[in-house]
Amino acid sequence: MKNIVKMLCAALMMVALGAGAAEKASADEAVAMVKKAAEFLKKNGKEKAFAEFNNAKGQFVDRDLYIFAFLANGDGVEQANGANYRLVGKNVKEMKDADGKFLIKEILALGMSKEGKGWVDYKWPNPGTGNIDSKRTYVERVEDVVIGCGVYR
Repeated sequence: MKNIVKMLCAALMMVALGAGAAEKASADEAVAMVKKAAEFLKKNGKEKAFAEFNNAKGQFVDRDLYIFAFLANGDGVEQANGANYRLVGKNVKEMKDADGKFLIKEILALGMSKEGKGWVDYKWPNPGTGNIDSKRTYVERVEDVVIGCGVYR
């Protein structure tokens, strides 16, 4: 698990360095990104959608925003991650935030709930500052896929 967190942090640092001191995205922009990804998924299917969500230079990566996706079966295997392709295909269900919170379990539980959408708050390394910061991720279930996008607060 430590290796997965290290890989994620390294990838996020590369994204931040490539973006320079780009402005932080807003919560509204994260929701809009998820909605855009949902429409793309519905129109193009999972295979094409996951490929585009994984494209670090594609339409689903913007500043500190990126789409990630899981199947809504609760298995915790990451299907897409625009910031760190090395996590794709890995079971990250046991991943914890800086306070020990099982953030993926919470993301999946929310996405698989009756409502199927909402916000998850946790602490995460911020590649722009190098600090552990509060992060808020919007999650929405689309058919049998849980899509998310987060912002630093």
